[in-house]
Amino acid sequence: MKKKKIVGTTIYHVLVLLGAFIMVYPLLWMIFSSFKPSATILPTATQLIPSEWTLSNYFTGWKGFMGYTFATFFKNSFFIATLSTFGTLISSAFVAYALKRLKFGLNRFLFILVLATMMLPPQILMIPQYMWFRHLNWVGTFYPMILPYFFAIQGFFVYLIMNFIGGIPKELDEAAKIDGCSYFAIFFRVILPLITPALITSAIFSFIWRWDDYLSALLYVTKADMRPISLALKLFNDPSAGSDIGATLAMSTLSIVPATIIFLFFQKSLVDGIASTGIKG
Repeated sequence: MKKKKIVGTTIYHVLVLLGAFIMVYPLLWMIFSSFKPSATILPTATQLIPSEWTLSNYFTGWKGFMGYTFATFFKNSFFIATLSTFGTLISSAFVAYALKRLKFGLNRFLFILVLATMMLPPQILMIPQYMWFRHLNWVGTFYPMILPYFFAIQGFFVYLIMNFIGGIPKELDEAAKIDGCSYFAIFFRVILPLITPALITSAIFSFIWRWDDYLSALLYVTKADMRPISLALKLFNDPSAGSDIGATLAMSTLSIVPATIIFLFFQKSLVDGIASTGIKG
């Protein structure tokens, strides 16, 4: 029995490692190919490890195009992702607290609306949102990619934080009320410090989603100096005008570095936040 258990465990781990390697192979290929000379990338596509290493793709790619380096595009992505994430956290925490702790007539109806927004594909709202933002003269600015997130438009984060708040004892709210705290004071002094794991989890997901957002940039950005990294990579690799595949792979590799660092740095908080939310919900 012991020998069978060892064999079964070994087979399980081999299969898991094989599956993991298959999943990350395209990512590994992109990273290693970015260090190959551009002329050798396609002829040696089946070769993972470069036979000749070079950093020229990174220097060439960083120069960008149309007079703008990729530093400009990275700066734009950081600006959009950071502000929209901040707006998402603040607004989602307020809405989650109101729906979970405050009792009023439309409480249940509004909660159903929040769940309904999670079921709508964003492509359905794309045309009416574009017409609305154009009427507000926001097309060609960063406003459509930042300001809406200050109004808790992503139900996933509201629902996640609501589940976490649901695990906080209501006795803490009642004790704070006895001490003379208002609803705002209870939120900022009691609830907000206790939902930090859920906020960190939401921040990680929100930042990565906004960093990778290509469709919004394609719709609303009209000036070259306002392009985020997601749109810049697409335009940098324009088949109609010819492109440097090595430089494209190099910039694509750099584009995943911020999100990877954030995930690795906050990995423990992310796991704790998801686990705690699931248990307390």
